[in-house]
Amino acid sequence: MDAGIGILIALGALLVADVIEGGSPAAFLNPSAIIIIFGGTFGATMATTSVKQFMTFPKLFGLSMKARVSDIGEMREMLVKFAERARREGLLALEGDVEAVKDPFIRHGLQMVIDGLEPDTVEEILEIEIESMQARHMKGIDMFAKMGGYAPTMGVVGTVMGLINVLANLADPAGLGGSIAVAFIATLIGVGSANIVWLPISGNLKGKDAAEVMERRLALAAILAIQAGDNPRIVAQKLRAHAGPEAEVAKPDEKAMVGSAIAEAA
Repeated sequence: MDAGIGILIALGALLVADVIEGGSPAAFLNPSAIIIIFGGTFGATMATTSVKQFMTFPKLFGLSMKARVSDIGEMREMLVKFAERARREGLLALEGDVEAVKDPFIRHGLQMVIDGLEPDTVEEILEIEIESMQARHMKGIDMFAKMGGYAPTMGVVGTVMGLINVLANLADPAGLGGSIAVAFIATLIGVGSANIVWLPISGNLKGKDAAEVMERRLALAAILAIQAGDNPRIVAQKLRAHAGPEAEVAKPDEKAMVGSAIAEAA
């Protein structure tokens, strides 16, 4: 489930509970508190990371709102078919098919195999690519985690500022109750934004990263098996071992295994 649905459910639950208690959701729309919380959080995050990294915020936020679509089933079937053809016709027979592979990671790995690089070299290069991808993803994950840490603190800052203004106007007892309530809204928004938005988005992106790493390691295992000339059945078993016993992998003796792999990979 994408982050957007979860965030809406959490926000809805809080608003409904507030209405049940006799409150008004409009009371949370306090301009000064919103400016302090979001302005302070964004500024502190930008100072901790970089302006360039913070500019990825809209893209990463949008990514977290979408459910990740995985084509792992097609990928496994394609790799098993590549293994079948490579065993029957040789690795060089895959050269034309590789150009039609959409995934750049798999395409690069198979191309290195076709070019005759040593298995250890192929594995090392692909592992470096996976680590590089994880490091890139971690920058975005860490950025939202930092926002989740700064937001509650900014909420406390906003509350303290509000209370200072309250104490400066003790001559007006009638307005103290409302002023104190407004002051504590800053803490509510700060804690709420951290635990409903920023930290869940960080966790969502982390889950997407883990899924992509799993798929790449799945592909890496298959590429090395193809290079070693393993029986397609062995390749399928290795894919199942990496993806889990519930994963369905095309069997090498099925009719679908016969024919050009390029049509399947396109």
